[in-house]
Amino acid sequence: MIKELKLQNFTVFNDINIDFSPKINIIIGENGTGKSHLLKLAYSLCNSKKKDNQLYFSEEENESIISENLIKYFMPEDNILTKLKNSKNKNKKTMVFADFENNGEVSNIKFEFNKNSKNVKINKNNNFEYYNKISTFIPAKEVISIMKGFSSLYEKYQLSFDKTYYDLCVQLDLPEIRYEKLFEKSKWIIKDIEKICGGSFKFYGSGKVTFVSDNTKDEYSANTIAEGFRKAGILARLLKVGLINPGESGPLFWDEPEANFNPKLIKKIVEILLELARNGQQIIIATHDYILLKWFDVLSDKNKDDHILYHSLQKTEKSEIIVKTTEDYSEINDSAIFETYREIFDSEITKKLENL
Repeated sequence: MIKELKLQNFTVFNDINIDFSPKINIIIGENGTGKSHLLKLAYSLCNSKKKDNQLYFSEEENESIISENLIKYFMPEDNILTKLKNSKNKNKKTMVFADFENNGEVSNIKFEFNKNSKNVKINKNNNFEYYNKISTFIPAKEVISIMKGFSSLYEKYQLSFDKTYYDLCVQLDLPEIRYEKLFEKSKWIIKDIEKICGGSFKFYGSGKVTFVSDNTKDEYSANTIAEGFRKAGILARLLKVGLINPGESGPLFWDEPEANFNPKLIKKIVEILLELARNGQQIIIATHDYILLKWFDVLSDKNKDDHILYHSLQKTEKSEIIVKTTEDYSEINDSAIFETYREIFDSEITKKLENL
């Protein structure tokens, strides 16, 4: 899991420090406050590790891997690393520090880059390359409808998608693990999702996906199925292939889980995420949605050892982004989400009074 993230002069952030819960983390804030940036950075660092079964990387190789990932996940202008610097502090160094825990072992990485850097420069490396928990990132847009041929096109051409989409398409195409080896709670979660969707998604490899109806047993193009069901199908598939495996897998990052879900389905998604976290899955999400937040507040249970940290990103009068972290849902009522709902409520009351 990821324990801590410190940033200086990175994208929209001047100086920010976040401590993560080992269970559920909810990042909230208005547009432009860097919610998705935090998710992508944490995810890119969780995945900036060994590949091709290589056991050791030189410092230069580590620097190259981190730099390449930052460019592929953030897609800065002209693929220039220094375009990820805070625009107000272009002449200052950018610094990133991340702290991880892997089966009780702590590892961390600290690196920086300046206005002339082509690669990051590592200042501190404590067993970073040995952090080997595979993480998953679910973007706001579902990917099942674009999977066919996407991975090969992405590898061949420079598509206008950041690498989170490619990663997820590759992960969804992995073979399912044997049913008896599934995490026990995964079995009922998968059944619940398929019951809601009215069937299951069938993955053939090479990006081909169909939907099999429970009622008729017929197969349909996945593109004809509601987008909300396709997003739920992604979650079920990640469980089936073992990439969400509480206690074993790395963090699950999810950008705007509420997108394309109706409120009834949002409740079920929150129930599922809470159950996964109770069994050892770290979850980090970004959201704009009041309903999602409220369901987490209503359904969480301290008697079941639920632990949620709300990270509220806010702009100061000087337009700097700060973070306020709390365990108490009632303490995040100064966010843009709640201000908007209060405004709607006040406007509704005013309108009713005017009509009396």
